[in-house]
Amino acid sequence: MRKILLILALANILPIHAADEFKVNLRKAQQGDAAAQYNVGLMYEKGQGVLQDNSLAAEWYTKSAKQGLAYAQYNLGVLYEKGRGVTQDYTQAAEWYTKAAEQGDEQAQYNLGILYANGQGVTQDYAIAAEYYAQAAQKGLACAQYSLGVLYANGQGVTQNYLLAVTWYTKAAEQNDANAQYNLAYMYINGQGIEQNDAQALIWYTKAAEQGNTDAQYNLGWMYEHGRGIIQDYTKAADWYSRAARKGHSEARYKLGWMYEKGYGVEQNYSRAMWWYKKAVSSGYKAAQKFYDQLATEGYQPAK
Repeated sequence: MRKILLILALANILPIHAADEFKVNLRKAQQGDAAAQYNVGLMYEKGQGVLQDNSLAAEWYTKSAKQGLAYAQYNLGVLYEKGRGVTQDYTQAAEWYTKAAEQGDEQAQYNLGILYANGQGVTQDYAIAAEYYAQAAQKGLACAQYSLGVLYANGQGVTQNYLLAVTWYTKAAEQNDANAQYNLAYMYINGQGIEQNDAQALIWYTKAAEQGNTDAQYNLGWMYEHGRGIIQDYTKAADWYSRAARKGHSEARYKLGWMYEKGYGVEQNYSRAMWWYKKAVSSGYKAAQKFYDQLATEGYQPAK
């Protein structure tokens, strides 16, 4: 979140209430102070010291952005991208992100990279997306480091390079980016860009899974089920499958049903198995249907 720029006429005074702070900034904004205009816009956007109003936020951001303040240019770009207080306009978003990015704003560089990768407001161009991701990534922005790693892994806009993909995934993963942690684990388990290492894969899947990444939760369950990088443990496998399944992961739902049918890591329960098989099918894993049908032919009913 962008912070309110400090604009107080007097030093060494006690903190003032938000409404008073708004009035201080508004007076200066009306006099043409770019930083104060940004602050007023931010306070309108967040509803701090004044009723929340995205339209007025956009108005004040625009005044500040036209004076060249990068924070305002970035925030105005966000409003245009999301359609908050203004009509959604990716072209305008790209224009304001570009102005902020040219001043070195890493969030604007990253967001502009996304627009180029998706072809929103600009002609799709992965090479330009990679350039902007790289600018932000080099400044330490984890989401940009992850996105740059994806481009290197897929060879989009850059020459495919698994080693560089691993390098950028690692930087982002060490900053606790769950998507990067998941992708880094994938690289370890498949030996892409780095020596194959189940133990390292387990470590990074665990970190991502603990942050709620459902694919990581499923893969972690698979590793515990098959004893990859860890002693085989059906109970932990079932636990991780369950976490992913409850969040809608279709294959995890199938695997949890299978665990209930076989009694692996959980008490054997055919009705629960059928219930999860049915859930798996409804969420897209059609292969679970035959397992459901087999139990049905044996006279079992799904749990309610």
